[in-house]
Amino acid sequence: MKIIVTGSLGNISKPLTELLIARGHAVTVVSSDPKKQAAIENLGAEPAIGSIDDVPFLTHTFKGADAVYAMIPLSFTEPDLGNYLYRIAQNYVRALRDTRIQRVVLMSGWVADLVKTENTEHIFDDLDASITIMRPGAFYTNFYQSINLIKGKGFIGNFLTLRYSGLGALLTGKTGLLMGNYGGEDRIVFVSPKDIADAVAEELLLSPKEKTIRYVGSDEMTCNEAARIIGSAVGKPWLKWVLLTDKEMLRGLKMAKVPEKLAQTLVEMQAAMHSGKALENFHKSRPKMGKVKLTDFAEEFAEAYHKK
Repeated sequence: MKIIVTGSLGNISKPLTELLIARGHAVTVVSSDPKKQAAIENLGAEPAIGSIDDVPFLTHTFKGADAVYAMIPLSFTEPDLGNYLYRIAQNYVRALRDTRIQRVVLMSGWVADLVKTENTEHIFDDLDASITIMRPGAFYTNFYQSINLIKGKGFIGNFLTLRYSGLGALLTGKTGLLMGNYGGEDRIVFVSPKDIADAVAEELLLSPKEKTIRYVGSDEMTCNEAARIIGSAVGKPWLKWVLLTDKEMLRGLKMAKVPEKLAQTLVEMQAAMHSGKALENFHKSRPKMGKVKLTDFAEEFAEAYHKK
């Protein structure tokens, strides 16, 4: 099969590309970074350097493909996250329709159906194609962004890496991290990008007649249990996961000069996780959990932690 993988060489797209190539498929990797061209070629894939904001580029890239893995990276520089997600989703739909791609696997999020401004899944409904929506839990790899926070303050939290002036006044040192409004004893599904890549690879080779939704997870536990696992791996077994209220989160984002619409969306996304509704929907789907457990990832995390 000829398969298009978007997302450059990110946490999911790189292992996905490696899996597909190992199984004998021809893979084209879409990246906006020309510096990634050599790395993509070294994997045995064909690079397509351009922007997912460019419909003619997408259309040209998708021509002749059997399947497309489509993902929309979150942007914290767009003042209206909902409009940005909608625009990129429409770009994909136009290119997929023009090239008559028959198999599409779309990366979404496990709270997408609970957050109106984030949910662009419905935009793909009118495509004459077989579509699977992927809804993974919270990525293990997000913990890497909390290394400075753990080292400097001895606690952890859900966080957003933001690029706004004035943020420093709210942060613990210069970590670039802002605490969020889920955590503590909230029960969360965590997931390894490797397990997501495995699931996406499986789905790309299937062709269900109707649109399907697949939840993906690797481990389920409270945020504090996750903090203890990560903490134990780095010699801080007492590590806690700090929880902010919605009001504290929103106030912090506004003080950091985050545009109001974006701030409200970020609070809403994380509030959906705190509410437990996302976990309830996950359980209803009865997904098979992945192979990579948080204790496995904690070993990789500890390596990175001690090197930094």
